Amino acid sequence: MEALLRQHIVAVGRRLYARSLVAATDGNVSARLEDEQLLVTPAGSCLGELEPNDLLCLAPAAESDPALPHARPTSELAMHRCAYAQRPDAAAIVHAHLPHATAITVAGLSLEAPVLPELVVMLGTVPTAPYATPSTAEGARAIEALIGTHDAILLDRHGALAVGTSVWDAYRKLEKLEHAAQVVLAARAAGRVRTLSPAQVARLEALKAQGA
Repeated sequence: MEALLRQHIVAVGRRLYARSLVAATDGNVSARLEDEQLLVTPAGSCLGELEPNDLLCLAPAAESDPALPHARPTSELAMHRCAYAQRPDAAAIVHAHLPHATAITVAGLSLEAPVLPELVVMLGTVPTAPYATPSTAEGARAIEALIGTHDAILLDRHGALAVGTSVWDAYRKLEKLEHAAQVVLAARAAGRVRTLSPAQVARLEALKAQGA
C-alpha cells in the first residue's frame, strides 16, 4: 500500500510539472495511510524530479521522518493536516500554483458562480479562501471553514487545493479547476461570462446525485 502510494504521488508530481501546473519548487502532495500517518513531499523539492524514496512518512503530529532526519516536510504541512482533520473521507491532497486559477484570484474574480456544467457536476461551487502568507499557519486557518464542504478551493494569490479519494482523484479535480479558470478568463476577454440558470444547475445536481 505505502509503496504504491509513493509511486502515485511521484507520478502526480511529474504530471503537474509536465503540464506547467507548478513551477520550480511550487506545490505539494500528500496521502493518508491507514494508520493515520501521512506521506508528504519534502520542502524545497521540485515535484517533477521526485523519487518514491524522497517522500517523508510522518506519524500523527510529527514534524519529521526518522528515516530521513535531514529532510523537512513541505512548508504547507499545517494546511494539509487541517484539511485532513476537516475531511475524514479524504485520502489525498494536492496543492498546486495553477497559473490561470491563480490569475483568477489576482484579478479579484471568482469561480463560485456556476458557469461550466462539468465543473458543477465534478466540484460544485469553488470558493476562494482569504489571503494567507504562504508557508505559515495562516494557510490552515484560511481553508478551515471551507474545505469541510468543498472538494476544491482557490487560495488567494496562491493557486488551489483539492482533496480526493486518491492522489489521482485530487489531481484531476485541480486539472478540471485550472481548465475552468482558463475558460472563464477567455470568456471575460471575449466579452462577458454567462452563468447557468438555477434550473440548469438543479438538473446537473440531480444528475450528479444519480451518479451520472
